[in-house]
Amino acid sequence: MHIKIASIAALAVALSSCGSISRGTSENMVISALPNDAKVTTSLGHMCPQSPCTIKVERKAEFTVFAEKEGYKPGRLDVKTKISDGGAAGFAGNILVGGIIGMGVDAATGAALDHYPNPAYVVLEPIDSKNPKTPVIPKPVVETPKKKTAETPSV
Repeated sequence: MHIKIASIAALAVALSSCGSISRGTSENMVISALPNDAKVTTSLGHMCPQSPCTIKVERKAEFTVFAEKEGYKPGRLDVKTKISDGGAAGFAGNILVGGIIGMGVDAATGAALDHYPNPAYVVLEPIDSKNPKTPVIPKPVVETPKKKTAETPSV
């Protein structure tokens, strides 16, 4: 009985420490273009008739987002990958449990990676900025979450 419980616990630890299993090999990307009803395509072949939209992409794939709308210059944005905090933890978990094989799988699948920027914004410039039908749109302010630091009690 104890061996069975220990085996299940070891399997749970092994599966939770592998990035390919805990995070998956694909990620949802939110893409917004301004103006909102611009058509969005990607270099990976995705197409959204109008923004905003969500696409599913392989974690290891870097790509370019294209947006277009009549009266505006075409826009583009390169989407890159980076090792995320969660991905690094899963990758490091392989050292404890998954070993070289788990590390190789996570590296090959990109399971330790996240896309940035996500969400992605493409702001289109009007061809004629004086035309009221194609107004200039300010770029959105995207704040990155601040990491919480431990508070020190005041004395």
